[in-house]
Parts: sequence; structure tokens; C-alpha cells
Amino acid sequence: MRDILLAFGRALRSLARRDIFWHLVWPGIAAALVWLVIAIFSWTALVAAVMGWIEGWALIGGWLNGSEVFAAVTLIMVKITIALAFVPLVYLTAALLVAAIALPMMLERVAKRDYIDLELRRGGSNLGSAWNAVLASALFLAGLLISLPFWLIPGVGLLASVLLTGWLNQRAFGYDALMLHADGEEMRRLRTTQRMPMLVLGGCCALLAYIPVVNLVAPAFSGLAFVHLMLETLRRERLRNGVTLLDPEPDISTLPERL
Repeated sequence: MRDILLAFGRALRSLARRDIFWHLVWPGIAAALVWLVIAIFSWTALVAAVMGWIEGWALIGGWLNGSEVFAAVTLIMVKITIALAFVPLVYLTAALLVAAIALPMMLERVAKRDYIDLELRRGGSNLGSAWNAVLASALFLAGLLISLPFWLIPGVGLLASVLLTGWLNQRAFGYDALMLHADGEEMRRLRTTQRMPMLVLGGCCALLAYIPVVNLVAPAFSGLAFVHLMLETLRRERLRNGVTLLDPEPDISTLPERL
């Protein structure tokens, strides 16, 4: 848990940097605008389709036709469920933008400041990152579709969304955070041994998607937190294995001016 709190703290500290903050904001805004437009134009059709599907159930259909109160409550639950279903879709779209564009830029900037002592071994690649993101997205959508019928049960939708999004975070950002600095063997080992901490971190970041305003930066903040978690873990492992870290030259631009 200490490592997760440390990653959160360092990610928060990175927010103060202007070149980092912009990449935290734009993926969430872009994804939210895309799905807002889709929701506006498809809302009526989606509600009607789900209600028609429920009315086709043998037992529930009879209750809907025989009770206006039950029908009204069901309609409200359907609308809430559809609205909640858009949250993980917005997050997924933003996460893809982060993984493909924003995170590599943030990784380069953060590494130059906080992890310059780590040797670049380039165990991953842009192609590997793209394939990992596509596969993670496909599995995420499959899990989302399988769980949708249970979202009508109060609380299940939120729980399923958090679990799926937490898994998505560790699968997508765990690769990208290590791809420049770890070699192939280190990437495979760390993504296995650190799976539980990554899932916990991913789940904590997934909860941010349900906090208004904060949800706009949640996917990029998650990626940034994974960068700090995994690069610090890599640094400690190399020290334990007797690997000599690089001796970075001091950055004179950060030193106080001398009179």
C-alpha cells in the first residue's frame, strides 16, 4: 500500500508542471465530448430498446403492463443504468488516447526529471503498446457487455465498472509505463509480480471516474500514477540485483541562481 500511496503522491506533484497538466486534461475532454454527442442522439432509441427488451421477459413484462408504478420505477432504473454505462465507455476512449498519445509524452518528461538514473533498455515498442491497448480494450468491452444485464440490480453496475476499469488500467498502463526503461524480461516479470499492486492502483484510479470534474483527468492521472509506481519498482529491483544506476549530471536549470 505504501508504494501505491507514493505513486499517488508523485503523480499529484507532477500536476504542478504545465507540460504535464495539459496532457492530463485533453484526453478526458475529447472522450467526454464524443460520447456526449453519441448519448444525445441515441438516448431515446437506447431507452426504448432496453425497455422493449425487458418487456419481453415473461414475468417482468406482465408486471410492467399491470402496474404504472412498477413501470415508472423500471424506466428510472433503465435510464440510470444507461447513463452509468457511458462512464466506462468515456473512460475507455480517454484511456486509449492516453496510451497512444499522452502517456508517452508524459513518460518522457517525468523520466527526465524523476528517473533519469534508470538506464533505457527499451523492452517494449510503440507497436507492442498499440497491440496491448487494442487487446485490453476488446477484453474490457467483452466484460462490459457480459455484465450489462446485471447492471439493473442497484450497485452491481458501479461495482462491475470499477473492477473492469481497474483491470483495464493495469493491463494498458502497466506496459506503457515500463516499455522505455525495462528490458523484455523485466517487463514480463514486473507485470506478473506487481499484478496485485497494479490492480489496487487501477481500481483506486477507476473510482475517480465517478467524481465530477475529476473524471476528466482520471484516465491520464491513472497513467501517470502507473509510471511512478512501475519505474520506482524497477529502480528498487535493479538496486537489489546489484545493478549500478546511472549517475545523472545535475540539471543547472533547477539550481538557484548565484549572485
